[in-house]
Amino acid sequence: MESKVRILVVDDHQLVIQGILCSLKEVGDFDIVTANDCDKAFQLIKNSLKTNPFQLLFTDLSFDNTTEDSLIDGGEELIKAIKNNEFNLKIAVITGHTETNRVYNVISNLNPNAYLLKSKCDATEIGFAVKKMLANEFYYTHEIHQKIMRRNIIQIQMDDVAIQILKELPNHAKISNLVGVIKKTDGTLLKLRSIEAKLSNLRADLNANNNTDLVLKAKELGIID
Repeated sequence: MESKVRILVVDDHQLVIQGILCSLKEVGDFDIVTANDCDKAFQLIKNSLKTNPFQLLFTDLSFDNTTEDSLIDGGEELIKAIKNNEFNLKIAVITGHTETNRVYNVISNLNPNAYLLKSKCDATEIGFAVKKMLANEFYYTHEIHQKIMRRNIIQIQMDDVAIQILKELPNHAKISNLVGVIKKTDGTLLKLRSIEAKLSNLRADLNANNNTDLVLKAKELGIID
């Protein structure tokens, strides 16, 4: 008889775990285990390797129940530990975090197989994510996919001059004060008209209403600190 797909669900809120369990039970007959902290989850994964290993992991990113004694203090560290130990299982992030910079960093640095949002995730989407992961494919919920696409496009468009302008803009009361500060790659200084044109393009790229809004959106996207 074919063995069931074994899934580990990790979250520090029992109601969330129950919701994910209900969704998983709607879409398949799985062997599901739960954990409410990352240390326990890691031990479950490690202890099951030789007997009955997990194929899939669903984990949140933030855990409110970590303490000074916790060895793994969040979902990102759990994913790192799994990858560092080369454990063979597919990882799905299921979280409330939608901040563009955090999403981008998690996907770029940790490369999870799926990224789902708790508030917009139902049994159909969880079932679709499971199917994709078992087929060695990736699945990001629509909002996350759009954020990553947008961030990648912006990243391509950001040159050294754009970064200089965005970093210097909050330090000057007038745009004209940037003259003599912003340099081209060849070291020559940018003229006021060129700075204004660059700012106009940046506002359009980031869909910013004004220069203050532009800086805020650049920070949200992690383009500047």
